[in-house]
Amino acid sequence: MDPDIPLSAYCPIDFSSSNRDLDTVDITDPVSCEAYIKQFLEEKGAQIAYGGYLEARNLYSDKPAFREGQLRNIHLGVDFWALAGTAVITPLDGVVHSFRDNKESGDYGPTIILEHQTVAGTWYTLYGHLSRESLENLENGQLFKAGTVLGTLGTSDINVYYAPHLHFQLIRDIGPYLGDYPGVCSADEVEFYRMNCPNPCILLGI
Repeated sequence: MDPDIPLSAYCPIDFSSSNRDLDTVDITDPVSCEAYIKQFLEEKGAQIAYGGYLEARNLYSDKPAFREGQLRNIHLGVDFWALAGTAVITPLDGVVHSFRDNKESGDYGPTIILEHQTVAGTWYTLYGHLSRESLENLENGQLFKAGTVLGTLGTSDINVYYAPHLHFQLIRDIGPYLGDYPGVCSADEVEFYRMNCPNPCILLGI
């Protein structure tokens, strides 16, 4: 995130369904969720709350798309909860693979996927819940060097009814997806996605 925010200002947060502190918070409502995050950060003396890899959550319980067929409630990336407008920085060199404004309820809103060539082969990183401005003048194949600004966080009305945050996800094999990739899975799918979408904290060093 914003390079002016030091890592000492980051704090882990628990959004799992087992966190009893959330029993009195309607986290499916972006206003209530944002208020909870703001209070949490103030209590911790932090600026960015992060976490959520393979976390089983109630955050999606009001969104029909996550209840069709098998319940999908296990989060496959890491979320960085911060103020709307906070800059998003690329962690390594990459080119734009695809981008799209995923506007359906519960989806990512504006999303960018970068492709990275590494000694371990081709990898992809997904950045969801960005501002619409982040997609302006963007082109497939466009190069972003590590440490440069990719975009900014969107407001809750733009990022499809979530409190402002970045959904960051590593992907090994993206298949046919363009500008989108599953960010939440069912319990039966965890082992596949654990392999295809490793913990991003390994890359970020947190």
